[in-house]
Order: sequence, then C-alpha cells, then structure tokens
Amino acid sequence: PYIIIILEEKIQTCNFTSMKHSSINRFLSFLTFLSIAFGQFGDIHVSFDDRLLRGDEKQEVFQLKDDIRRFISSTPWNEEFSDLGIPLHVQFIFEGSSFKSGQKTYICQALFSNGSDQRYFDKGVQFFYSPGNALYFDPVLFDPLSSFLAFYSHLILAGEMDTYDLHGGAKHFEISREIAFRGQTSNLKKGWSSRSNLVDDLTSNNGLRKARLAFYFGVELFQEGLMDEAITEFQNMIDGLDQVYKEFGRDNYTMFFMKVQAETIADIFTKLGRKELLLDMKELDPDQHDIYQTASDSISR
Repeated sequence: PYIIIILEEKIQTCNFTSMKHSSINRFLSFLTFLSIAFGQFGDIHVSFDDRLLRGDEKQEVFQLKDDIRRFISSTPWNEEFSDLGIPLHVQFIFEGSSFKSGQKTYICQALFSNGSDQRYFDKGVQFFYSPGNALYFDPVLFDPLSSFLAFYSHLILAGEMDTYDLHGGAKHFEISREIAFRGQTSNLKKGWSSRSNLVDDLTSNNGLRKARLAFYFGVELFQEGLMDEAITEFQNMIDGLDQVYKEFGRDNYTMFFMKVQAETIADIFTKLGRKELLLDMKELDPDQHDIYQTASDSISR
C-alpha cells in the first residue's frame, strides 16, 4: 500500500507582489549566519521493515537507523539557514541482498516524507553498508548510501524553501540533480535515472510550485488578520492548481498536495465566507468533494 507519486510542473507567471513582500519577512525570521549551520531537519524518524532479511543481515543493519539519523541531523545542508526544524520520516523496506564487486549490496524500497505535502517513494535502492563506518556526504565523490540519503534530503529541503520564496529551492534541486547524474555513471546505477527524472518533473512544474507558495503565504496572511491579502494569495493558489489541471490533468503530486491541505483550505475559506473559492476547490479536487461541499453548506446564504 505505497503510493508512487509523480509530478510534472508548468504554469504561466502570476502576480506575486504581496508574496515577495511577505517572503522577505519570512526569510529574515530564519536567517542566521553561522560558521557551521545545522538544524535544517528537526524530528527525524527512521524505520525499517527488515522481515525479508536473514537473521545475520538484520544484525548488520541494526546500527543503520542511528547512522542515518545522525547523518541527516549533523550534515550542514544549507549554510545560510538554520533551525528550520523540518520533520523528516524515512522508511526502508528491505527486499534482500546480493554481492556486487565483492561487496554485499542491500536491495530495498524507501519512503521519504516531511509528514505533510511532500512524499517520495523509491522502488530501486541499492547500497553497500559496513557497520562502524560513519556516513559522510561528499558533493563530488559518489557513495551509494550517503548520496542516496543526500539526494532526498536536498529534495525535501528544496520543497520547503519553495514555500518561502518563488523558486527558493532551486539550489537544492540542482544539488539533487547533480547527485542523480553521478549516480547514473556509478557501479550501482539502478534507480538514478528515475531520480533524475523526478527532479526534472518537480522543477519544471511551476504551477504546483506557485500554488504551494501561495497557499503558505495565504495561511500566514490569514493568521495575521490580513484577509484581503490572504484572499489574493488563495486565488493565486487556485489559478496555479487550475493551470496544472489544464496542462497535466489529475497530476498525482498536485492531487496529494490538495488532499493533505483540504481540511485547512476548507476551514479558512469558510471563515472567510468565500463560497466561490470553495466551489473552485470542489471542481479542482473532486476527491475531496464532501469536505468542500460541507464547508460551503455551512456558510449562511
């Protein structure tokens, strides 16, 4: 019961004047120049499904959970921003092992999520692992395991930075792309072509990127009591989602974003008394029809 979600992104440019003003405030609130900046990820939860491994293999990967957690929490993924505290959930589903080039290679599937509207499922993971050897990410030298973890860490961070500024995650998307390129030329190249395509899909779909940015700005403005500005941003969100629908139809990543945020969107639109916005969302997201219909019905005529 794992969902493979593939995203493609494209849309025309919308008006983001109020977004740019708000993005400056949001960036300044997180900006801290440190010689070494940790803390991009907050609560890091790592889980394994190792039922298909032999008893000795389970013992070999026993320490890996802590190694992954330590690697992600201690690596300075972004030297300008600290204390972002992004939640990160990592699950490995082991399928077995084999020997390649004289080394035991673990084969598994993996799931990465920020616990909200970012979730990536990977079917073709292969890596070497020796207990006692610390994981370390080198941006130039490829390592099957640390590079794999770095790929998705940068991808999650890119998606988060996109919610602070238009295309704010570009730097981290490019790092993920570079990692995928090196993976495709490595001895364990399985899956890296698909990961490269994933980066292309995420970066090219400007529609969803702008919709997510507008959503988070809209929520912030609503919480600050700036209702007119919030409505403008939510309309920008709807415009972005509409463009994605026109160009790609029921895109899986877009549908996942709308599913995760449906309750919040419906609640805010109800408090704003905007039946027309609820109607737009009901048409864009028929899977959440009941949520938006109930919210619309609750607004007095």
